[in-house]
Amino acid sequence: MTTEPVEQHDEEIESEVEEESSSAASPDLQFPCPNCGAEMRWDPDADAMRCNYCEHVVQVPRAEGTILERPLSEAGSAARGLGLERRVIRCDTCGATVSLDTGETADVCVYCGSPAVLDQDANRNAIRPESLIPIDVGKDDVESAFRKWLKGLWFRPSALKQLKHFDAVGVYTPFWTFDCRVHSDWSADAGYYYWVTQTYWTTVNGRRVMRTRQVRKVRWVPKWGSRDDAYDDVLISASLGRPHDLVNKLGPFDLNALVGYRPEYLAGWRAEEYQVDLETGWGRAQQIVEHEQERRCGGDVPGDTHRFLRVANAISDTRWKHILLPIWSLQYRFGGKTYTVLIHGQTGNVVGHAPYSWVKITLFVLGLLVAGGIVAAVLALSQLH
Repeated sequence: MTTEPVEQHDEEIESEVEEESSSAASPDLQFPCPNCGAEMRWDPDADAMRCNYCEHVVQVPRAEGTILERPLSEAGSAARGLGLERRVIRCDTCGATVSLDTGETADVCVYCGSPAVLDQDANRNAIRPESLIPIDVGKDDVESAFRKWLKGLWFRPSALKQLKHFDAVGVYTPFWTFDCRVHSDWSADAGYYYWVTQTYWTTVNGRRVMRTRQVRKVRWVPKWGSRDDAYDDVLISASLGRPHDLVNKLGPFDLNALVGYRPEYLAGWRAEEYQVDLETGWGRAQQIVEHEQERRCGGDVPGDTHRFLRVANAISDTRWKHILLPIWSLQYRFGGKTYTVLIHGQTGNVVGHAPYSWVKITLFVLGLLVAGGIVAAVLALSQLH
């Protein structure tokens, strides 16, 4: 297998904010309201920047700029940093490194709820996101979706549905995407089923008798071939902090909604710095591509089955981009424990952890046993008659 080498190295409001053209953005980029001068933040309900004080709204142009996908060999030329001054905290429990506005405070981890969070310097050499999907689900919708999710849970404590205290935080989470072309040569033994009649002896009513039966056999024939495939936007998480069992259940993101990265989208929101670097991310994507190529080549083998499949892949024209995807992280405490719920920042889908009510489960099992006993008794009585 051959692959391209990886060079490892570790934009906002028109007329109101000067466009950023250099790769090293001003570290003190701010978003003052043109109406009153107060701070503005991205508002997913307005799909625009909104002033925290006078409610003035300014649109963020999405049609400008180009979403680039870079060859692996050009990692060193990518822009660095987020393009604005941010405060960074790191969770010592789950490892998440999350940036937030300089005036914002954070006492617990946004993902696991741990209080073991420490300030640290931002990684100004981190590759800047090439694009993102703006947070499109507002906090009111998130809380409503969470309440609906709670009401739909089975075998949970009844008091959970009256939960009053919880905290939801919108976070831009880091991912890599990879495109590539693959040429695969394969070889295998193709198996063709055929049937033969087989005779055998058995005992019937104390006597030895001869019987026949159909037995399936396999005829093995060597086969070989090749195929060419293209992969687009193989998505690799670059995060350490999120509960990945929940992320995998959130559902896919519509990457057609990606827009060119602009710092305005981060105003008032948190953004996680990637902990999985580009080289490691490509290694994981390569494993996904190779596994899929083995599946596809296996499907090309003729016959009814196959064995000894060997696949040699040549991967070329590999391109990548660093993107941010929106997820709401919500934590609540119940029975002395902290539980995490994630809400899809594009679709509003909810997945999460919740305690079970063992009283309800026990009563349900006892109910099943009682119902089963009643059914068995009825059947027994019907047979007596």
